[in-house]
Amino acid sequence: MRKQLWFFVAVVALLVAAWWQLHADQQAAPGTLLPLKPDAITHVTLETGRAPAERYVKRGEHWWRIDAANETRADDQRLEELVRIAAAPVRSWQPAAGYDLAKIGLAPAQARLELDSETLRFGIATAIGHNVYVQVGDRIGIVSMQHMPRSAQSQTIQAQ
Repeated sequence: MRKQLWFFVAVVALLVAAWWQLHADQQAAPGTLLPLKPDAITHVTLETGRAPAERYVKRGEHWWRIDAANETRADDQRLEELVRIAAAPVRSWQPAAGYDLAKIGLAPAQARLELDSETLRFGIATAIGHNVYVQVGDRIGIVSMQHMPRSAQSQTIQAQ
């Protein structure tokens, strides 16, 4: 009986230690680029390079390009990829004041993505790893390069 009690105490102690570690890891995690839920986003503006801005609005279940004289249906899948950038996991955050924005490609930005009223400014790739600098307000986040928005030709984003 006494061995069972010690075994039970040891198991409880291990469970408490595991819970504490998980909780500490969650508190220390840098989070995502934006607090927005991708499914709730209804307006997207994308600027890349010198190309004109692309503007989209979600109505019902579909995305529409609204920067042309006539609204055209956009590729829903591509726009869903753009809004999912809001939930991109950040590897680390640093104050923007600690960087020379021109050296990391943020003055001017390589791409600018506006999701509803939040703006993400994308810079160049980091020196190590497949990551990119992203400015959100007065902070710089480092995220995987897979989250860098791509400009699309109008014929590739229109619904077929």
